[in-house]
Amino acid sequence: MKKVFLGGTCNESVWRDYITSKLHIDYFNPVVEDWTLECQAKEVYEREHCDYCLYVITPKMTGVYSIAEVIDDSNKRPERTIFCYLPIDEDKEFTVGQCKSLDNVGKMVIRNNGKWFESLEDIVNYLNL
Repeated sequence: MKKVFLGGTCNESVWRDYITSKLHIDYFNPVVEDWTLECQAKEVYEREHCDYCLYVITPKMTGVYSIAEVIDDSNKRPERTIFCYLPIDEDKEFTVGQCKSLDNVGKMVIRNNGKWFESLEDIVNYLNL
């Protein structure tokens, strides 16, 4: 069975719940309550071995490492890399300037032969093919 790595925004964003409730494939959710070295090693393994590496970025993000990960994967594993950003996540919203930057990230992912989707529903449809 195919498997997708669910990278991207954490911070109590519920995009993973939406995706996993609709998926017909297996998934790895790296979000854990207590981050340990074992958790980190498992995340690295899954990111390298899953059939797809999905990165969903929302305004709830506080760090930028997921942006680096999606670009890294779009260079190393373009056929497995999927990017999406959500302009609004509950009470948080990206600015126009942030959306322009994220559009450019999406274009870079495409230039690297990865996939860029603009909605969670489009991602689910693609993964369930």
